[in-house]
Amino acid sequence: MKEGESLPLVVMLHGCLQDATTFAASTRMNRIAIRERFVVLYPEQGRLANPRACWNWFDTANGRAAREAASILSAIDQVCRAHPADLSRVALAGMSAGASMAALLVTLHPHRFLALVMHSGIPPGTATSPRSALAAMRGGQCTRPLDVSPAVMAADWPPLLVIQGCADRVVAPSNGRAAALIWAEAAGARASTPRTVRRGRRHSMNISDFTREGRLVASLVEIDGLDHAWSGGPAGLPFSDARGPDVSGLAWRFIAKQLRRREADREGGAAPRK
Repeated sequence: MKEGESLPLVVMLHGCLQDATTFAASTRMNRIAIRERFVVLYPEQGRLANPRACWNWFDTANGRAAREAASILSAIDQVCRAHPADLSRVALAGMSAGASMAALLVTLHPHRFLALVMHSGIPPGTATSPRSALAAMRGGQCTRPLDVSPAVMAADWPPLLVIQGCADRVVAPSNGRAAALIWAEAAGARASTPRTVRRGRRHSMNISDFTREGRLVASLVEIDGLDHAWSGGPAGLPFSDARGPDVSGLAWRFIAKQLRRREADREGGAAPRK
């Protein structure tokens, strides 16, 4: 590294029945980090906090979800103090319960993050208890997240990339579209014409972008034939589907686009987000 160099930080939140090591293996994000030069942090949920190692994103009534979110923020701060990671260039990505916790973090601290990637997650504000979380996973009614006005969301919430398997038997595919629509509707974004992308024998992707004044607010990637698994991960690992497109690469390209936009705004004199 160059002296004084500071790199972007990507925070990866695992799903239930996973840990940091298995999530790193299934996403292979470390290889991309070495090539593209960014730092990766894999916070890990303890089994004492949840026997299935799920992040308690839904447990908002008694404050547990907020406390877990605060612990992740503390880990981010510590990494940025100890390593050459830039606290102003942090992105979140998660799988399943990790995606839902990542979304909660954004609702609580939107100014801390420049991009959010949700893979097979539940929209924020959908559940407040284990029972309502299960209902949401099955495709129950989604509510608008917390009590945030559309104007605040449009100005402060980072762009969202949603990745959802159309054959997901754990999290109903309707959750992915609901998350994208929450972002789009709150920001007054319009949907582009959906497009289908397929590379070789991998599952095809149906992509819908939502933009406002020429800027991407949310992007929804629905993957045909994908169950509850990280798309493009190595075969033989749980919650990993080698037949799917490489969404780790897709996620990084999405994050990198937001990094370039941030730099362009600063160079152009636009006021950075507080």
